[in-house]
Amino acid sequence: MKRARVIPVLLLQNNGLYKTVKFDKPKYIGDPINAVKLFNDKQCDELILLDILASKQDKEINFKLIEEIASECFMPLAYGGGVSKIEHIEKLLKIGIEKIILNSVLLSNIEFMETAVKYYGSSTIVASVDVKKNLFGKYQLYSHSGKKIPDVPLLDFLKAIEKKGAGELMINSVDLDGMMTGYDTKLAQTVSESLSIPTIICGGCNSFENIKNIFLTTHISAAAAGSFFVYHGPHKAVLINYPMPKQISEIRN
Repeated sequence: MKRARVIPVLLLQNNGLYKTVKFDKPKYIGDPINAVKLFNDKQCDELILLDILASKQDKEINFKLIEEIASECFMPLAYGGGVSKIEHIEKLLKIGIEKIILNSVLLSNIEFMETAVKYYGSSTIVASVDVKKNLFGKYQLYSHSGKKIPDVPLLDFLKAIEKKGAGELMINSVDLDGMMTGYDTKLAQTVSESLSIPTIICGGCNSFENIKNIFLTTHISAAAAGSFFVYHGPHKAVLINYPMPKQISEIRN
């Protein structure tokens, strides 16, 4: 099996760490730097850090906090949220971020992907796309930031992003965010089979078996999750966790 990656996703809001349900109802769960230290101890493959207000409220990126987090992170760290200028990417890379995640900016200016790749290479740039089902069960683009959504079918938009040079795609299921009812296997398979670039699936993870099965039944390259890595038990007590090295080896053998 390909080298499967398992990636925790941390959501920033102001200076705190939060968790959402269907991209709504953010709940404070702790300090991001403490969480990063705990994930260091658990030897994570990499970490994704997303500011959930930066684009939505058109806020300046909190470079100071991100630098503090990056300085404590001993694994590859990707950041997304409010990135809309080449200057943003340059500054984030200088303070320790290894991959830049573009989301909202692609809805209004897909050409920015091509520009970013031209300056920093495809291996540095990740496209993130949020997906939600309509009343008829059809997958559609979703904008958490309120930006106008391109009137194109989902796969057409993803292929356009790929053509612009994205090195990787992160696909987020809005309907399953924070639900812990299992990944959308159909979405993961449809997207990963349609593109040649690596695909990360996020939304709905509820167990290690769920992670293992998504690699066995689809062509994704990485499984990402938020709630599964920060909650424990039926009452969702906050407890940072990550699969043991032996479990990670299982999905790579």
